[in-house]
Amino acid sequence: MTDVFAPATLGPITLRNRVIKAATFEGRTPDALVTDELIAFHRETAAGGVGMTTVAYCAVAPGGRTDRHQIWMRDEALPGLRKLTDAVHAEGAAASAQIGHAGPVANAASNRLPALAPSRMFSPLGMRPMKVPDESQIRELVTAHADAAKLAERAGFDAVEIHFGHNYLASSFLSPLLNRRKDRYGGSAANRARFVREIACAVAEAVGGRLAVTAKLNMEDGVRGGLTVPESLQVAAWLEADGALDALELTAGSSLLNPMLLFHGDAPRQEFAKVLPGPSRLGFRMVGRGFLREYPYREAYLLERARQFRRELTMPLILLGGITNLDTMRLAMREGFEFVAMGRALLREPNLLRRIQSDEAAQSACTHCNLCMPSIYTGTKCVFRLDQRADAAVVPVPVVARPH
Repeated sequence: MTDVFAPATLGPITLRNRVIKAATFEGRTPDALVTDELIAFHRETAAGGVGMTTVAYCAVAPGGRTDRHQIWMRDEALPGLRKLTDAVHAEGAAASAQIGHAGPVANAASNRLPALAPSRMFSPLGMRPMKVPDESQIRELVTAHADAAKLAERAGFDAVEIHFGHNYLASSFLSPLLNRRKDRYGGSAANRARFVREIACAVAEAVGGRLAVTAKLNMEDGVRGGLTVPESLQVAAWLEADGALDALELTAGSSLLNPMLLFHGDAPRQEFAKVLPGPSRLGFRMVGRGFLREYPYREAYLLERARQFRRELTMPLILLGGITNLDTMRLAMREGFEFVAMGRALLREPNLLRRIQSDEAAQSACTHCNLCMPSIYTGTKCVFRLDQRADAAVVPVPVVARPH
């Protein structure tokens, strides 16, 4: 059986093991630049033993942020990003930058720039209509992804993860519900997949062979009329045939309409309502039950969907969702997945992997209460960790649950 803790190849790089820290919004960049708090966050995760940690979220354009406090990839961000990757490398781990454009999930009011969507939509975040990019602007967005990947390489990252999930811009193009275009980027599944394929190929051309290139792909949106598993399987097959990606990380859910499909576990509606500003709090109390749905937690809760991708594809796949102990990691390896990705369990215990390596029966202390979700307003953390800094940077964020 594949050893989870043995070195593993991911495209042109080698990781010290098969465990990746998943991209989870950190809330530690109040000036849209790397801070010491963000560096400490990833250094701690790297010291805890992961093979690679993923920085979320590095927007490819200023309007591609979920709010103006997030990093966007430009020269001004380079020194801080380099300091971050140096810190991660010093702990023996690799570093990946999650790049993408938030699209419909962007807050135009915060960014002071239009949010983008494949078709005409009204933004509940920016409280204004979204802009629909034409084909020339789509080409510019493809180039922006390639340029962001080049900057990630200059910053010392070992990999980039392209965000094709959660109804961010690329994911929204894949959705039949959100993409009602009549040009060659809408209509058929092949047309709706054109944008993501062009992005993947452009990024690979920009850094392929030097950095690993992965993508986070929705297996399904979890909303009526959205992307389904059969269509996502076809998209994944096209991405595999294009040969631009070194691995796919499989995810699910919509930051716009159904974020709990990714998380599973408790839905912290009351806690979210408490931290929202007045008008948003009232609206959330009215729609919160429909927005934060109930999905009981179980280990490897996305595995059943992901198995279908493993059967159909030969490219490396990363299993996400409910990976908290060695038994589940070994199950993923037996099922043919090359890597696993962990999120909340490492928020609770950044050193969990070290503990598992010394005690194979070790169990995560994470209870899947999801109270870390409302903490995005003050720097994402497990609220039960006693060693968390009380002076974490306070970062205003829009009213949306963001499983990056």
